[in-house]
Amino acid sequence: MDTNTKESWVIEPLTSASDLDDVLAIEAEAFTNPWTREMYLAEFENEGVSYCYLARSGQRQVVGFCSFWRIVDELHINNLAVLPQYRRAGVASALLRHIFREGARLGAVRATLEVRRSNDPARLLYERFGFSTAGTRRAYYTKPVEDAIVLSREGLDS
Repeated sequence: MDTNTKESWVIEPLTSASDLDDVLAIEAEAFTNPWTREMYLAEFENEGVSYCYLARSGQRQVVGFCSFWRIVDELHINNLAVLPQYRRAGVASALLRHIFREGARLGAVRATLEVRRSNDPARLLYERFGFSTAGTRRAYYTKPVEDAIVLSREGLDS
């Protein structure tokens, strides 16, 4: 994909098994230790806490997703991933803007997440969205073992 092309992304909830297959395929491309189908199915059982939104292209292809928990007044981002050929095209930004609005609607006033220390592109994205370092989780990630940087952002409606 030409990342200079402006495309509008349709953001919508994950609702079907076929879309879950697309999420799992993106997980496998993006993460060294991806979530499994069973993990996502368990998330579906956690209504009112667990949410997952898809980003679709104009051709209705699932090109990215974001899963999060809303716990009391906090939105915790679990996974945000975009197909490699759609990275740097605004997909992750569109997902973040959408989940911030959705989180605020659900009563969240802050957001948190963990990111690999070495994942500079993701860290820069989150910094652009107002996240700052809140701490470190030593050896949080596996395959390979690596620290997580805990990021936090106050205020979701701004």
